Formats: sequence, structure tokens, C-alpha cells
Amino acid sequence: MRTDYLSAQEAASRLGVSLATLYAYVSRGHVDSRPGTDGRSREYSGSDIERLIERRQAGRGAAQAAAHSLAWGLPVLETRISLIRSHGHYYRGQSAIALAESDATLEDTARLLWDCGEHDPFAITPMRQWPESVASLLCHHTLPPLARMAAALPLLALDAEHPHSSSPLHRRNYAAQLLRETVAMLCATHPDALPIHQQIAASWHIEDAGLPELVRCALVLCADHELNASAFATRVAASTGASLHAAASAGLATLSGPHHGGATARAYAFIQDMLSEGHPADKVRERLQRGDTIPGLGHPLYAEGDPRATTLMNALRETRPHPARLAHIQKLADVMQALCGTRPNLDFALAAIAYAYDLDADAAMTIFAAGRMTGWLAHALEQQESGSLIRPRANYVGRMPVRDE
Repeated sequence: MRTDYLSAQEAASRLGVSLATLYAYVSRGHVDSRPGTDGRSREYSGSDIERLIERRQAGRGAAQAAAHSLAWGLPVLETRISLIRSHGHYYRGQSAIALAESDATLEDTARLLWDCGEHDPFAITPMRQWPESVASLLCHHTLPPLARMAAALPLLALDAEHPHSSSPLHRRNYAAQLLRETVAMLCATHPDALPIHQQIAASWHIEDAGLPELVRCALVLCADHELNASAFATRVAASTGASLHAAASAGLATLSGPHHGGATARAYAFIQDMLSEGHPADKVRERLQRGDTIPGLGHPLYAEGDPRATTLMNALRETRPHPARLAHIQKLADVMQALCGTRPNLDFALAAIAYAYDLDADAAMTIFAAGRMTGWLAHALEQQESGSLIRPRANYVGRMPVRDE
């Protein structure tokens, strides 16, 4: 760092300001000055000038970091819910992959994510009958699961117990009831105390002993993934004091976008298209030559491949549904990695499950939404208990107003 003194013109030039601004810095005590050697002019501390430049650059860096943090950048808030590492993600310090590979259910995962301790909100939450307004939605057989769920959430909120209670136990009981009702609405059935993975698998009417276990594994892996777009939207809503139903509605609306939950549907359509005829390698090459994107491939947070997909694809191979379909899916995954140098992600794995069992894309989305609802509720609970409002600032880059002199 410089320790010599500069002339006024040199100091102003280094700072990129006018002489008047330099004198203002001196008057505020930011820059030391002393009489010049000629006795008439003054000199200005080079070290103070460098310090001002460094402070200004740090300010710009902070502003740039804040802007970049909203797109896979620096963390913007604190959470105790989940952590992402290159080899996998963690729920309150416990490996999500290890939980999925054990016998942990989505209810077990919810109790962990919601920090329930010894309290089990699923054990004491009664099953209530659907309100008539909600039950009528089951008659609309053409409604996709997410649309049915989106329509039901505000209606379920109308007669929910303790929607704005500050009691941690009430909030967690409320969350458990909401999760069960969400799953029932996704499955177009009534709330049930049956484990969630069994309820979802049963709704597809498939005779396969391995399917419930596969769904259980997928639900645990999908339960949370730190501050993704839908979790952030949920937290913003919860920070205003909105109920869990309203906060979850914000998460669901965000999930519906093609760049979030819609990625699973795109991966399913891709698998269907690539495997509708033979030679998937040729079809993938055609897409790449046209400049088309390949759905279900890669993840910005996992440079070496999405470990959730690896775990889920391994579990799918163990169940061995429709061996021919499974072999074709595996061949497609190998082709994608060989041609693109990137491994399939969670969206591909969920779509692969649906395709392997001859289900539609809604089945994959049902798993994703049911699992992720658990994480949304965890983020809503944490945000409500923090008592803080999420209100970031915007960096205005538009036309500046003109003031009358």
C-alpha cells in the first residue's frame, strides 16, 4: 500500500473524482492532507486514497455478489434444514442418501426436517373428512394432480385448525395434517393414516411388491434441496405471516414452472420420444446437432453428477419392472453421458420410474410434489419462527428521473 503523498490533481485522478469531491473527502476525515513542499499547495495521503479505492471496490463487489446470489450464487439466508455438498445433500446433518437407502419414510424425514424432537405430529393428527368444496374436486377426473392440489389448498385453509398459532406443536400438527391432505389430493383419494409411500403406490393399482419401496426412496430424496426456487417462494410467503397453506401454495405455484417442476415432465417426454423407436443414440445426436437442449441432464450443484439420480436409478434396477423397458432406459442414460459428458439428474430418474412402470408424467410429478411439500413446510416453519420479513432490495438500472432545478 502506498505511503507517499500526492498532489491534489494526482489524488483526484486516482480516485476518479473532481477536486471538489477530493476536498470533501478531506473535510470528512477520510483523507489526510499536509502542506506541500512549496508552502502554497497541499498534498494528500496516498495510503488514504488507496484505502478509499479498496472500500469502493469492495462495495461494488458486494453489490455484484448480491445480484449473483439469486442465480446459483452466494447464500442469502441462514437455515438449519438442509445442506448440499458435491457428493450429496443432508437433512439437519443426516445424509439424505443414507436415509433413502435405509428404511426411513417420508414421515420420518418430515419429523427430522421439521425439528420435531420426540413429538410425532403424525401419531396424533386425526383424519378429517374432506370439506364438500374439496371433495367435489375428486369428481374432475381430467384435472392433473398438481392442478387439483393447487385448487384444494386455499379451500382446505378455510376450516384449518390453528392456522396462525404461535405454538410449535400446533404448527407441526398443522403441517402433518397438511402433508397428508396434500398426498391424498395428489392421489385423488381421501386422507389416510397409511404411510405416504404406500398410499401413492396403491393409487396406481400396480401389482409390484417393489414399487412402494421405490416410491419411499424417491420421496425421501425429493424432500428438500436447500433454497431452490419453490422453497424460496415458500419462505417469502411465510415471512409475511401467511399460513402454511398459503406458503405451500406459493411453493406449488413456483414448482409448476417449466424450469422447476416442469423439468420432470420434459424429461419424461424426452425418454418417451427417444425410446419410441430404435437407435436412441442417433436421435440424441440429431437433437444436439439442432442445438436442442437435452432434458434431465446435469445439475449446477453437482459437477460430478447428481447423486440423487444415481441412488434412485440403482433402486429402480433393484425392483426390475418391465426388464425390457428398464434396459432401454439404461441404454439411453449411457448414450446421454457418452455424447454429452454429463450424467442424468433427479428429473430423469423420476421420469424413468414412471416410464419403467408404464405410468404417465403425472406420476413422476406426484412423487416430486409430495416429497417437496415436506421441505416447503420445513422452510415455512423455520421462517415463521424466525419472525423476520424477507424483503431484498433491487438494483435499479432503468431510466433515471429528471428533477427540476
